[in-house]
Amino acid sequence: MARARPFRRGASILPSLFTTGNLFLGFWSIVKTLDGRFAEAAPLIGGAVVLDMLDGRIARLTSTQSEFGAEYDSLADAVSFGVAPALLAYCWALQTIPRAGWPAAFLFLACGVLRLARFNVQKHVVDARFFVGLPIPAGAAQLAAIVFVFPDRPAAHWQAVAVLALVVALAFLMVSTFRYRSFKGVDLRRRRSYISVLGIALLFLLVATQPEASLLAATSLYTASGPFAAAFSALRRREDPPQPVDAPQPAP
Repeated sequence: MARARPFRRGASILPSLFTTGNLFLGFWSIVKTLDGRFAEAAPLIGGAVVLDMLDGRIARLTSTQSEFGAEYDSLADAVSFGVAPALLAYCWALQTIPRAGWPAAFLFLACGVLRLARFNVQKHVVDARFFVGLPIPAGAAQLAAIVFVFPDRPAAHWQAVAVLALVVALAFLMVSTFRYRSFKGVDLRRRRSYISVLGIALLFLLVATQPEASLLAATSLYTASGPFAAAFSALRRREDPPQPVDAPQPAP
């Protein structure tokens, strides 16, 4: 019994270590952005996304979920996926549009923090298979992937305007009611076929050989999946004929 206590203490702090790593990478990305090293700042946000995905899963696997861990994770996310990508987008492209650039960056930050607050109050009352609204790590990953592929500042004014429109769109997607897959139902302890393992290996190979294209494609597909799924569902409901309502039978 005496030897079990250190393991429980270490298991409890393990998810917080990943959250601290998430926060550290977010802060480091801010430092790189302020230095104008956008090609180095963007991958740090991507690394923070990976650590954010791991901390919650590790907490569930070790049964060490806590209110402290949840609050700490939200605060770290506000920095790594709110402040860091908003500042990156502003310094990289939006500062050439002074009257609209910084408000758009702030809108992304504000909507991201609102998205975190809504998730905290709704996490026990919504379907765990879906997120309501684009998750803030996904919004940050979308911006980081674009900067990762195009690290140089936009040369043309229309390119900066396109970035501004994207930032605003991501902000509204985060506070929207579109449903996004959470993938929390994926059980890593479950046995998989060899084909699944081969597919995962090929996916890693694709990311290793074509990191820019594969990461941009993955983030863009996930960002677009919410509106596309909603449009598809609305189209199916429109095409399905209404069910006939049986007339009430007269009383004998």
